[in-house]
Amino acid sequence: MILESFPVGPLQANCTILGDEEAGEAIVIDPGDEVGRIHRRLTELGLTLKQILLTHAHIDHVGGALRLKRLTGAPIFLNDADLPLLDTMNVQASWVGMATPETAPPDGSLEDGQLVGLEGYPAQVLHTPGHTQGSVCLHFAPLKLLIAGDTLFAGSIGRTDLPGGNYGQIIESIQTRLLALPDETRVLTGHGPETTIGAERRSNPFLQAM
Repeated sequence: MILESFPVGPLQANCTILGDEEAGEAIVIDPGDEVGRIHRRLTELGLTLKQILLTHAHIDHVGGALRLKRLTGAPIFLNDADLPLLDTMNVQASWVGMATPETAPPDGSLEDGQLVGLEGYPAQVLHTPGHTQGSVCLHFAPLKLLIAGDTLFAGSIGRTDLPGGNYGQIIESIQTRLLALPDETRVLTGHGPETTIGAERRSNPFLQAM
């Protein structure tokens, strides 16, 4: 297995490449920017991109998705509840002083319980609204790995003061969907360092009241 996660763009959102070197296939999660760098890395690794998976529709996570699709032909998947956010890219760009990226409707939705990813490394979609209404996490159970997007961070949680955000919802999502996972589950977050479910259960200040 190939697993590489690295920050891209001015907001340093983490983009993840997960590849199966034997099959020569990969998925990319949250290609928010620096598409040339992502595409070069796939080429260096000799991997064919099969899916582009978006944890939510904020500009720093989706900004490069359409460009990557055009380079590779890989389909884009995003939960339908975040489709309205795709129509606000110009507004989102103004918030952060970025150029407005071109977007298009995704090729499919990421629905709760759906299996996505590669044949050798499947992931189950966990719908975790709160940061946005369509926020999802991707749980690779055999790998003891969670791609959390902006739902859960090391020592923090996703902000809920942007359109579509809801504090009570994100806490419920974390409590019912993420804290149900084993403590040893490795968590790759949407920004900043990785963590584990156990570490966040023990010390995340937003979760202590649970």
